[in-house]
Amino acid sequence: MPHDGHTHAHPHDHAHPHDHNHPTGAAHLHSHPHGPAGKVSHDDRVQDFIDNFIAGFRASDDKPGFLRLAQVPFEITTDDDSPALKLVDVTIEDAFQVATASPAFASTELVYHPYPGRMVRQRTDMRFVYVSLTARRDVLLAEMAELIGANV
Repeated sequence: MPHDGHTHAHPHDHAHPHDHNHPTGAAHLHSHPHGPAGKVSHDDRVQDFIDNFIAGFRASDDKPGFLRLAQVPFEITTDDDSPALKLVDVTIEDAFQVATASPAFASTELVYHPYPGRMVRQRTDMRFVYVSLTARRDVLLAEMAELIGANV
């Protein structure tokens, strides 16, 4: 399927990078299969986990119970002697990628490519907000998956 201005129908292995306008280590903005048939990438597994977790949370009549079953902590400690942070808010955020922008050669301007409507991509994420009297920490669902030891 074409995206970012090119297709992935080239007949060679994928040992070369496909940056898709996001730097190494950045959140993946959309899913697409790479690699041997039947093998799912780590990014795709994480996105599937996020999508399924959010769907389950939205469908749950008992949000705190859902979080307990998922082993999401209602309290987290900090590295110093500060008081523990308490979970007070869970937000679900939708974002839409409507264009790409990348550095232009020998310029301080960005090369900007707005997408036609059919190429706009949606992504959804969940944020857990922990607070104390002196601090706040926002934890995205992908980070929470690591904290609770989810195998994604």
